[in-house]
Amino acid sequence: MEQPVREKRRKNFIILSSVRDIFMALLYIGMAIILFGGKHWEIPQIIALGDVFCYFLGSVCLLYGGFRMYRGIKKMY
Repeated sequence: MEQPVREKRRKNFIILSSVRDIFMALLYIGMAIILFGGKHWEIPQIIALGDVFCYFLGSVCLLYGGFRMYRGIKKMY
């Protein structure tokens, strides 16, 4: 009797983790887009960071967001 309950909890955990990973991936990718385009959109806080730092941090956010998206889609838990 415990087996169906345990399997249901596992499926719920996988679904919730997948949704969380995809949501966080969208946030990271959105942050990367803001960092890459901040100079063109004249956002003062982004301009103050400097070009090299914005491109570095934007690249890290984009890579990590891609990883989270991949993990959320593949459901690697």
